Amino acid sequence: MYIRFSVYLGLLALVMVISAICGTRTIAHELRIRNVTVVSPERTASFPGANVRIVDGKIAEISRSALRGRLTDTEVIDGTGLFLTPGLIDSHVHLGMIPGMTDEQEKLHPEIARAARDQIPRSYLYFGFTTVIDLISSPDLIARWKKHEIVPDTYFCGGAALMDGYPMNYAPKPARYEAWPYMIVEAGAESNLPSGVTAAAHTPEAVVARMKADGAICVKTFFERGFGGERNLPVPQLQTIRTLVRAAHAAGLPVLLHANASEAQTFGLDTGVDIIAHGMWHWNETSATTELTPKVKAILDRVVSARVGWQPTIQVLFGERDLFSTSFLSDPVLARVLPSSLIEWYQTREGQWFHDVLASDQQPASNARALESLVQAEYAVPIGRVERATGYLAEHHARLLFGTDTPSAPTYANPPGLNGWLEMRRLAEAGVTPAQIFQAATLSNAKAFGLSREIGTVEVGKRANLLLLEADPTLSLHAFDVIRKVILKGNVMDPSDLAANQSNPPAR
Repeated sequence: MYIRFSVYLGLLALVMVISAICGTRTIAHELRIRNVTVVSPERTASFPGANVRIVDGKIAEISRSALRGRLTDTEVIDGTGLFLTPGLIDSHVHLGMIPGMTDEQEKLHPEIARAARDQIPRSYLYFGFTTVIDLISSPDLIARWKKHEIVPDTYFCGGAALMDGYPMNYAPKPARYEAWPYMIVEAGAESNLPSGVTAAAHTPEAVVARMKADGAICVKTFFERGFGGERNLPVPQLQTIRTLVRAAHAAGLPVLLHANASEAQTFGLDTGVDIIAHGMWHWNETSATTELTPKVKAILDRVVSARVGWQPTIQVLFGERDLFSTSFLSDPVLARVLPSSLIEWYQTREGQWFHDVLASDQQPASNARALESLVQAEYAVPIGRVERATGYLAEHHARLLFGTDTPSAPTYANPPGLNGWLEMRRLAEAGVTPAQIFQAATLSNAKAFGLSREIGTVEVGKRANLLLLEADPTLSLHAFDVIRKVILKGNVMDPSDLAANQSNPPAR
């Protein structure tokens, strides 16, 4: 009896173990896309008639043959007449703010702010951006962002600003020193340190080590003497940024430089940064020409020969110019990416605060339309300059990278997701081909930020961040006007479900 009871207990224990194992095992999810044309930047030609199998968020098979046996949990999409591409990467965003709204205003309008923050991640996905890179962030801010129900894959850079230089100069003292944990203190500045800040913790080597430990994938630094009312900001020394670059490369991190002027981009080339995080619209020349000068061409030729990454970010200028547009806020496309309550708030006196700040620097005008015309004329030169510089680099096959700087300032005219769609059109107007734009927003971005083993192409083993389109994006940008499906880690989403006005999204 004792032996039989012991055997019974042993069998019971075995059954309980097996049940526990089976109970915790999840059934693999499989997605199949049949008879689709694969368009991927590493391919020299499209791949029609493909069958693609995705298992647990990764691409498992791409073949013209019949796919292998089906799993229990299988979803099937008929891809006939459609094009499967990698999801887009916006490698220059800022996720901490609501466009056009200050922290104080967010506290005054919590319901509007909550609706906006819930929608912003979905708006990036709505326009096909399955990956975003915040160029000035921290683990806490990224963790807050990732708490939303649906978010694109998100990475961040640490912002290595020179102490009291751009852009930390905009924050009041002493709060700015806490807000910029990766700020750089140059040798010789020790006597000016604020209380609680030690020079040893803010050397280039120390801030890179801290970024790396915090999970950053890149380093962003700055060369900006100022604009508007700020014209004499301190800028880093050549040797400081060279040291930063060496430390970052030793840690496996690329370095980006905020640089929109010819002087700043020359500085970046001299220091060996990997990516220039803006187009060149300030030429540091007295002439108002928009034709490329010999000096500017020489800088651009260095960008080409050094294979430095270059983010045109042309929409930055439109993000300021369009604050004076009399029609921007009434454009129905805005309703797809921003809650109606936020759009309505933008039209209030309070919501126009940044417009009023910029307007204070403008010549007096008789009415809003007259002011709009004045501003458009003022921005024509920098826009023309960055367009010509971008076109020159595209013609000479430079390493263009797609980034929008969303939002570039506290402006509502850089709306999330839509800003990327608009940037593509600015690039095309500047002379960048659809194939070059597609490359810049997929594989080139993935390579530049060390992500090409995971994303950027449609290949077996890659993460299934994909788009189903009605046209080939290497032939026409209109392919992104109609995104049939957005696929994030193998999960299929309908863009209409991602729109801010889900009940009635307007046609593109």
